[in-house]
Amino acid sequence: MSQIFKAGLVCPLDKNNVDTDQIIPKQFLTSVSRDGFAEALFYDWRYVTDGVPNTDFVLNFPQYQGASILLTRANFGCGSSREHAPWALQQYGFQVIIAESFADIFFNNSVNNGMLLIQLSKTNIELLFKRCAQGPQQWQIDLASQEILFGNNAAMGFSIDPDIKQRLLSGLDFIGSSEQLGAEISAFEAQRKARLPWLG
Repeated sequence: MSQIFKAGLVCPLDKNNVDTDQIIPKQFLTSVSRDGFAEALFYDWRYVTDGVPNTDFVLNFPQYQGASILLTRANFGCGSSREHAPWALQQYGFQVIIAESFADIFFNNSVNNGMLLIQLSKTNIELLFKRCAQGPQQWQIDLASQEILFGNNAAMGFSIDPDIKQRLLSGLDFIGSSEQLGAEISAFEAQRKARLPWLG
């Protein structure tokens, strides 16, 4: 059996078109540090006046405390291209996001921060929300075999770009992946310099 990549409690966020300003509002973008964004995640939805938790928002439900897998719907992460959005999600504890679709820039920022984003058909997303409606869910993500494991031998497959899959399994970002090619890059530069010495 393949090694489990991630496992944890699922939080169902039943919303389409969740943009980055909702994920991390603009007033929290003044810091360039990667720390301290967990409390600001979904701030306008999680809190009412004076920072009191909004008991009607799903992240504040007791049964979803400690969730590490976020289930949501179409076009998640749309809006401005702020890298603070995946920082906030990751610092809160989310390691995997499952949705019908993602905004491209948000997707790339998230993957480069080591998060797994799984895109499924609308039909399969509906099936997953129906599972969550039955009660709190603990799922396992087998990235090597590209399956979401629900227990009792039930599973759902998913597709992923082979390059992204390899980077996540090896724990590398874009820079780390490039550094793995150091010998090839050095050889290319040496050959280029021999052929075109006037370029320096």
